[in-house]
Amino acid sequence: MPAASPPDDVEIRATLSAPRSSTYVAATGGDTVKAVELYGWNARVSAAFMLPAHFAEISTRNAAADVLERVYGPRWPWNTTFEASLPNTGRYNPRRDLLNTRHWNGTTGKVIAELKFVFWQKLFTGRNDVRLWEPHIAWAFPYAAASMPAASLRSRIYQDLDILRNLRNRLAHHEPVFTRNLLDDLTRTLDLIELRNRSTSDWVRAMEDVTAIVFERP
Repeated sequence: MPAASPPDDVEIRATLSAPRSSTYVAATGGDTVKAVELYGWNARVSAAFMLPAHFAEISTRNAAADVLERVYGPRWPWNTTFEASLPNTGRYNPRRDLLNTRHWNGTTGKVIAELKFVFWQKLFTGRNDVRLWEPHIAWAFPYAAASMPAASLRSRIYQDLDILRNLRNRLAHHEPVFTRNLLDDLTRTLDLIELRNRSTSDWVRAMEDVTAIVFERP
């Protein structure tokens, strides 16, 4: 993903719009050429981050789905006991999300793919310690430290997913990420993958471009 010098910063900023460009102009002290270069870098590192974020989300949600299958069976999205265990209030309503998703998707695999990211994050709360995590989290995340209590590991995964979800939302909406500690974000993301499977995390570490692009910041 090579960098390129902007040929005409005025036209590029007009394409992006003044309000969108203003964040970058302010960050570069009014230097409009550097602002456009920073915008390009922000877009490059955002695109690069989607690869590790992809694997972290997929590996974590599949781990959680495996636990749900272990507890509630292969048709867990239609299990009434599981349904009743989900909160049914709040701005984000997990039970409603499950009901809506399974209504339009007839297989467990499709439900897993279509449930919102936040659904999986909300599973990693203390309300599920007895049902899900105390008996099964070490099985689902076999590369976590054996000395870490189940509740501590569950809490760590919840926090890492929260950071990743908020970052991913910014990436998806083309928002600035240049003020973040992206190397810390990357470490958390890769470590989250490693909890599930070390071979996968090693593969993603070999593929990711985030580290190189971070050091190319204009």
